Amino acid sequence: MDAQTPPAGASTGIAAIAELSGVSVTLAGNAGAVDILKGIDLAIADGSTNAIVGPSGSGKTTLLMVVAGLERATAGRVVVDGFDYAGLGEDDLARVRRDSVGIVFQSFHLLTTMTALENVAIPLEFKGAAEPRTRARAQLERVGLGHRLNHYPGELSGGEQQRVAIARVLAAGVRLILADEPTGNLDQHTGTEIMDLLFDLNRSDGVTLLLVTHDTRLAARCGRVITLRDGRIAGRGGDT
Repeated sequence: MDAQTPPAGASTGIAAIAELSGVSVTLAGNAGAVDILKGIDLAIADGSTNAIVGPSGSGKTTLLMVVAGLERATAGRVVVDGFDYAGLGEDDLARVRRDSVGIVFQSFHLLTTMTALENVAIPLEFKGAAEPRTRARAQLERVGLGHRLNHYPGELSGGEQQRVAIARVLAAGVRLILADEPTGNLDQHTGTEIMDLLFDLNRSDGVTLLLVTHDTRLAARCGRVITLRDGRIAGRGGDT
């Protein structure tokens, strides 16, 4: 499989962009095995907005990492954008993340030695995309950073860095955005601006949002709120 070829097994026209069936994650600890997720059954509808909430230690971030393919399920089945993770190696999982799944972290994860334009363009260059800098510029302009193309992360505010991270995801053309406390390092006003941007993308592009958050106001903006407690789904507000 070359760098341009997606993993085999993709389907089209699926109602759920992500589906977890009986997913459990058990990790080894000093005191023995620890069950982080316990039999999770969850379908995320294509084009929907979803918040994952719950107390610290309930498994929220682990659930997000399982959907991203960054954490392997110990048991159960994970299918994202038509790809069954059980049949994919690490290289194929990386291609799914490259083409279908974008991740926005609380801490931005930008390369400090590269400009905003370079941070957005470099994944496109690795992908072999045509005119990566032109595409990167267009997405940075879309998130309101057309005047900051040549600034380094250390020269940008927290909100601007998060916008660069979102532009990087958009440039890849992903269908599912996973965000882990995306406003956690931002003040209330800037955090609201970032979330307005994400929800605007959902409306304009049909991008699916799956957000881990402690912010009740952010959760309330989502079409569905998934509550985790002790590694299990305790509630699914907004389900139809």
